Amino acid sequence: MTVLSSPHVPRIARSGVMLVMLAVGLSAFGVGCGDDSDAAVATDGTEPLGIGKEVTVPISASAASVVSPGAEPRAVLRPRYGAGTTQQVTLCTDHRIQQQINDQPVRDFSTPALTIPMTAQAGIDGVDLTIGAVTSPDPSLSKALTAIGGTHAGFDFSDDGAITALRLAPSPDTSNSARAALEQAFYQAVYRSIMFPDEPIGEGAIWTVHQEVDGGVTLDQVTTATLTGIDGDRLTIDLHVVQMPKAEVWALPNDAGILDIEDYTMEGTGTITVDLGLPLPVSGSITVGGHQAYRDPRSASNLQQTITTQVTWTE
Repeated sequence: MTVLSSPHVPRIARSGVMLVMLAVGLSAFGVGCGDDSDAAVATDGTEPLGIGKEVTVPISASAASVVSPGAEPRAVLRPRYGAGTTQQVTLCTDHRIQQQINDQPVRDFSTPALTIPMTAQAGIDGVDLTIGAVTSPDPSLSKALTAIGGTHAGFDFSDDGAITALRLAPSPDTSNSARAALEQAFYQAVYRSIMFPDEPIGEGAIWTVHQEVDGGVTLDQVTTATLTGIDGDRLTIDLHVVQMPKAEVWALPNDAGILDIEDYTMEGTGTITVDLGLPLPVSGSITVGGHQAYRDPRSASNLQQTITTQVTWTE
């Protein structure tokens, strides 16, 4: 990544840390600035996760609360696929980000869209994934992604369907850019997933899922789920996602400085269809976007971002 250089760039930006983090990290994986900085690591010339070995990344805990139990009949909903269950599914992600520092021209730091076909196989505590031929409309990334085929990944789940860990094991000959793109896509999927409450619910039920998204700025993410349809084991669920920072400042990594959070709006909606007998969503799309504004109190420089992330599942 080329670091911007201009009299208007905040002093902390010139070190490279601010722009590396802000260009990719603030909303990497579609979760606002709570990204654990792994996306930034993957873009600044150092090694991303999973170089030649499997790496397990814990996912922060979620908690579900029923707002309305819905109509009778009601039941406690839980995934019920057995070990060995397989599923063919395709994950598509698209992450758009526009950034402006002071009155400089707006710059595009979007990451190319990815289409990731995969075979999921359920184990005892999670789901193992074998990645197929990943594609992208970006020619250079598409070429780099040719080595991804056959890569292994996985999700660990709790009994209520919450993802508790992400496992990644890219093949050793995969380039850093391809690894980083794959990692970001999976993180986007993780933070757009849904869990079920402990109470019995029926059609029309509404529940909320609270999750703390950790990173430079810790976020409270609240997903409101509405069960709009039941067809045997297949459930149609409308989702509404809202993220809010828990603090008014962002302390940059490596003591690089502090940014005041002037504005933070991230919100989105979507619909997914899940089959309780299968490990991953069978269809659906969720789009989350918004605007973020930060101010360097030492130089009075301002940074603004407009962000949109879309996650789509198809069988």
